[in-house]
Amino acid sequence: MGDPTSSKNPSEDRPVQRSEVSKRIQKALKTNDVISTITEDSFISFRKKFHFPNDLVMKVPARSDRACFPPPGYVTVYKFSLRAGLRFPPASELIDILKICGVCLSQFSYRVISIVMGLIVLFRDRGVVLSSECLSQMGRLFSDAQGRISFRSKWLDIHTRDPSKEVVPQKSHSKRPGSEEGLQTPRKKED
Repeated sequence: MGDPTSSKNPSEDRPVQRSEVSKRIQKALKTNDVISTITEDSFISFRKKFHFPNDLVMKVPARSDRACFPPPGYVTVYKFSLRAGLRFPPASELIDILKICGVCLSQFSYRVISIVMGLIVLFRDRGVVLSSECLSQMGRLFSDAQGRISFRSKWLDIHTRDPSKEVVPQKSHSKRPGSEEGLQTPRKKED
């Protein structure tokens, strides 16, 4: 009976809008209807593609599950984290950084997880362990208004790119006659 978005106050001639609280409740109810695209069958391809150990227990999220509140004993992992190089079990350096920062893995943005995983691999290749002190020398982890963690470099020029996105070159490079592969020789000025 009546319009669900507004009600008419008999003492006034104009409709009264619903309160902001009831709008937020309606929005929250709509988010409960969202179903995950992950299925039990997709775990098979995840195990192969991202080298998940067989003893790792994976769970399809229920309608009531939220990424920010995983069930006890579970961790939320986003696909971009796996594309950025996160593997299970996670590197001990990553666990130490998460503990010291007091954040969970799902708060890291794609840029942060790719930088941290790249630095862990780089340091391991050199026989060194990446510590939180060393990471803080290179940059600063900070949190935005939504609680996502970002990284601001102090002296590194770090650019990350999502490998799943196609990169189209802006211009083509050609080799001038007489120049070696990859080297450009300056043109002589003609008088």
